[in-house]
Amino acid sequence: MKMRTRSFVFAVSLLCVCLVTASLAQQEDKSKRPSPPGTAQVTLKGKTITIDYSRPFMRGRKIMGGLVPYGKVWRTGANEATTLTTPVDLNIGGTKLTAGKYTLWTLPSAGTWKLIINKQTGQWGTDYDEKQDLARVDMQKSSLSAPVQEFTISFDKKGDDSADLVMQWETTSVSVPVKAE
Repeated sequence: MKMRTRSFVFAVSLLCVCLVTASLAQQEDKSKRPSPPGTAQVTLKGKTITIDYSRPFMRGRKIMGGLVPYGKVWRTGANEATTLTTPVDLNIGGTKLTAGKYTLWTLPSAGTWKLIINKQTGQWGTDYDEKQDLARVDMQKSSLSAPVQEFTISFDKKGDDSADLVMQWETTSVSVPVKAE
């Protein structure tokens, strides 16, 4: 009886080790993805605001009005949903945002773009729930003279408490003012 118990315990332990090993093997190195991770940061009023996103490449594709469809909510990057983490209250394009973590989406168009700030976090970039929207904010759109091959989010710091949040891809640049409260 003791031998059976030991064999059973050994078999269960071996199964657990195999499951953990398989799980670890499935965790991929995100930097090796076709759309690698990116981070945009800015320090306002001594606090660092961070955006984590994935950076798809053009790869010869039509981006605006093609891969990034007009009139439909876009994941604003690739892979997991783009996240904004702020330790300080913000005003983004006239919308007040309390310190916390949010996801960012966009509603592209041939004209004005909208930045969508959503309360849901931790989801894949195709799992958008409009009922979780906190705000939709107009963004300023302009054309770039040279194409940007890899989707890029950045901050253009304007002062100790303000910056522009900038998104660029292909020959399109969109931005919205951000101010620490």
